[in-house]
Amino acid sequence: MRMNRREFLQTGAAVTGTAIFMGLGASTLFGAGNATRLIRSSIETVTLNNGVKMPILGFGTLYLRDEPGERCVADAISLGYRLLDTATIYGNEDAVGAGIKRSGVDREELFVTSKVWVDDSGYEETKRAFETSLNKLDLEYLDLYLIHRPRGDVHGSWKAMEELYKEGKIKAIGVSNFTAAQIQDLMDNFSVIPAVNQIETHAFFQQPDELEFLNQHNIKHQAWSPFAQGRNGYFTNETLGEIGEKYGKTNAQVALRWHYQRGIITIPRTSQKEHMMENVNIFDFELSEPEMQKIASLDLNKTQFPEWE
Repeated sequence: MRMNRREFLQTGAAVTGTAIFMGLGASTLFGAGNATRLIRSSIETVTLNNGVKMPILGFGTLYLRDEPGERCVADAISLGYRLLDTATIYGNEDAVGAGIKRSGVDREELFVTSKVWVDDSGYEETKRAFETSLNKLDLEYLDLYLIHRPRGDVHGSWKAMEELYKEGKIKAIGVSNFTAAQIQDLMDNFSVIPAVNQIETHAFFQQPDELEFLNQHNIKHQAWSPFAQGRNGYFTNETLGEIGEKYGKTNAQVALRWHYQRGIITIPRTSQKEHMMENVNIFDFELSEPEMQKIASLDLNKTQFPEWE
């Protein structure tokens, strides 16, 4: 029986939790014993071009603010997520920091990303913005810091980030929404190559040329909005649904598995704990090459967020 995202929820959290842990060979149910550690061990890491390890699946926090945002971050960590993605412009770094503390998990186990916004581009401005983000998160360092958009004084921002990186305040630096040409410009003018480019990537906008360029230069491709926020019927798409039916998976799980098999880091965002559990449960099946090609055929080669361009 084909299962969409909503039907998945209707099976109940207990069934979902059992499926996750049984898929990992565990005998405990959700919330018991070492269940969280078992989930965590299933999320693989990738190695960035400076040797830092980063989880290939994480938790996005766009729109998750205040106490609900704090709760969502703590819930995600309790389910084994270790990569947390935020940004200055999200207005929720304080909530993310509070969620980290609420989780009780050691800082060293987490990989925290934030981003400098356009209004803070430039050398001195980026230095100040970084310290503000660090204070709001109540952390001593960031694992990854990105230039959010290629606007303003990008070179000034990158110079500041290189210095913060060399001082050990950031474990890795990268960019978001950059084209190959804009990344090449940084590589031509600076000594530190971006570790990550976070760009819109999903079944309807697959970015194969960008992926090839990034792979050639050992820069990790990270997808924001890997479900296109459900636009264009993502969660009811027939191709994803037919593939998911074979494995007893939802469209969302098939999509995340497709990203994973392309070597792309994803940060799906949800406020529902059941969806968090669903999104992490993608490591007990494998898409065949014909199935990967079927999903490739969905590419519309255009953004699904024209209002953000």
